[in-house]
Amino acid sequence: MAARIQLLKTALEAALGARIVSLTEALGELALVVKPEDYAAVANALHDTPSLRFEQLIDLCGVDYSQYGDRHWNAARFAVVAQLLSVAHNWRLRLKVFVPDDEFPVVESVTGVWASAGWYEREAFDLYGIMFSGHADLRRILTDYGFIGHPFRKDFPISGNVEMRYDPEQKRVIYEPVSIEPREVTPRIIREEAFGELRPRK
Repeated sequence: MAARIQLLKTALEAALGARIVSLTEALGELALVVKPEDYAAVANALHDTPSLRFEQLIDLCGVDYSQYGDRHWNAARFAVVAQLLSVAHNWRLRLKVFVPDDEFPVVESVTGVWASAGWYEREAFDLYGIMFSGHADLRRILTDYGFIGHPFRKDFPISGNVEMRYDPEQKRVIYEPVSIEPREVTPRIIREEAFGELRPRK
């Protein structure tokens, strides 16, 4: 296994050169970090280079590093992580790019390289608000059409901003401001005084 990882690492260094920000090994897999401006070109190289041939995009997701670890995260808040598979060479790679501008994160789409990225990029847009330039149909995929915000950013009220109900007079579904008052619920636990103690059998 170690020899195959080293072989892949050598092939990546030869094909990508200075475009590699970092290339690390963990748990028997390589993780490649590239700059946002190199992301699309690197994706093309990973797909087309005969010594690499990552034909399949297995998964793509957004990551929010705003509360990463025990210390304050000083790098970009959002990242896009793609899991790639080479069927020809039977190896895997994790491709990561940190997205600039925390307020309006934008990175190039890789749907031109891997068609399967289309739905995954829509999901990352919907849940994290990461924009993918060049995506042909970038719209919400999991949340409601009228949803305001992005769920995995956790920057909106838990009860939401609007609620929907069927109005029998208008004979349609309508949206209204949330009628639930925000409150914190603390569970009340009542136990017997001798709870958990061993009792002699009768």
